[in-house]
Amino acid sequence: MLLSVRNLEVCYGVISALQDVSVDVSRGEIVTLIGANGAGKTTLLRAISGLLRPQRGQVLWDPTQGNTAGNGHVPPAALERMRPHEIVRLGVCHVPEGRQIFANLSVRENLMLGAYQRSAGAAVQSDLERCYTLFPVLAERRDQRAGTLSGGEQQMLAIGRALMARPQLLLLDEPSLGLAPLVVRKIFQIIRDINASGTTIFLVEQNAHMALTVAHRAYVLQTGRVIKSDVASKLLEDPDVKKAYLGG
Repeated sequence: MLLSVRNLEVCYGVISALQDVSVDVSRGEIVTLIGANGAGKTTLLRAISGLLRPQRGQVLWDPTQGNTAGNGHVPPAALERMRPHEIVRLGVCHVPEGRQIFANLSVRENLMLGAYQRSAGAAVQSDLERCYTLFPVLAERRDQRAGTLSGGEQQMLAIGRALMARPQLLLLDEPSLGLAPLVVRKIFQIIRDINASGTTIFLVEQNAHMALTVAHRAYVLQTGRVIKSDVASKLLEDPDVKKAYLGG
């Protein structure tokens, strides 16, 4: 597995937010995590990206996925012991809930901040042009202050900024939050395109129908525990999932 979360427990003081959570993400997949508000979805992403330190469990990163190097298999990296910038350097990037762009900087400056750990050069410029191709509106507004963009455009900017780090795994937290339905459909098409170009995606999303439609596999999180996991298309037809998350 590219990413393996094993028996993770995360607490806020005496309150347990995640309890014995295990999820897997293989290279090339879109895996989604659905659940109600307060279920612990954002907490899980923050634990994976190093923003929270778990009390128990492991977050294992294995970009070789079983391949061997010259001196044998390289052990998976234990992300739960690392700082966020170290995790980004390994190839895991987190697009947080609420976008968190730098409002007073230009679109281009926000994008370039995504490449802050990379050496400036032709590769960075190539990735910048790739972002402009993927998000044409950002190319049109490259010199505009990011805070003047619409909500959908800011979400595109947040995703583009993460892509500038050349991630192998993109963690997306509620990318449709607060957006109009037409914009939501556009964002989810972009998610498909990013995945088709080779980036693995772990998606946290309250819009369960859209998430299960775009994903290959899915997990259902309820009050800090994984209660179901299956192929996404099967969960779309699951009576319990329909009742709890799909409006019937």
